[in-house]
This record gives sequence, structure tokens and C-alpha cells, in this order.
Amino acid sequence: MQTRHNVGFVVAELLARRWELGRARERYRGRLREGRAGPGGPRIALLEPLTYMNDAGRSVGPARGAYKLSLERVLVIHDEIDLPFGEIRQRIGGGLAGHNGLKSIRAALGGAGFQRVRVGVGRPPSTDPEIVAAYVLARFSEPAADVEALIAQAGDAAASVILEG
Repeated sequence: MQTRHNVGFVVAELLARRWELGRARERYRGRLREGRAGPGGPRIALLEPLTYMNDAGRSVGPARGAYKLSLERVLVIHDEIDLPFGEIRQRIGGGLAGHNGLKSIRAALGGAGFQRVRVGVGRPPSTDPEIVAAYVLARFSEPAADVEALIAQAGDAAASVILEG
């Protein structure tokens, strides 16, 4: 289901298809795909945590440990309600803006110095936590073509981080 809250999974699946990473297997409490980021590209592992989103660190932390990755080599692709729909930003570290999944990942990784692709999904016209939660868990209300363009742009941004650093 394409909800605002699982936009990172949708982007990861796009990258898996783009780079022909093949079938996922269950490891580290998630769906894991491994391979190369395109012909001659670096070896990568794409992990979609199968924990609750707010507990994603229980998946990401053990995977990072198994691969012996430095913190800055971890890339998290996630929804960002503090960015307007369609805006994408890349960063290392920074504030977590109340995103419980990122808080869990920070705790599991021992710091917030991981790379991020923040995918703007917009914010509802309310700060009521129940309304905000319902908004991010709902399907996109924007036109399908706009959502597809957002996913493609986020995929390009993530690929840029992976391929160009």
C-alpha cells in the first residue's frame, strides 16, 4: 500500500528493480536485498524493516553491525511531514523532528550521523497527534502521476547518495 508513512519502502523497491537486486529474503527483522547498484556499482544492501515503523532500529542496528558499516555509510529514506509534498532533501544527521522511527534508528545506531533522504509528504492542517498519525498512515490523496514523480525523484536522490557519496 502506498501510504505517506511507507514512502521509503516504495523508493527502496524502486531501487531494487532499477538495479535488478532480485528477490528479498528475511534477515535482521526485515526484507533484505543485496547486490550492486548498477553495472560496476558499489555493493549494497537494501533493508526494509518489518518491525513497527517506530521500532525500526531493532532491524537497522543488527544489520549495520553484521555489515560492519560506519554510521555515515547508512542511508535512511523516510517520509517527512515538515517538507511540502514533492520536496526532497538529503542530509547527514540533523534533528529528527519527532519522527519515532528515526529516533529508534538513532538509538540503535548510537548516533544520528547517518545519511538521510527526506521525502516531503506534506502536513495536515492540524497539530493534533491523532490527525497527524491518520494523515501519514493514509494513502496519498495527490494525483497518481505526482506520487510516481515523487518516488522517482526520491529514488534518484538516494541513488546519488549511494553512487556519488
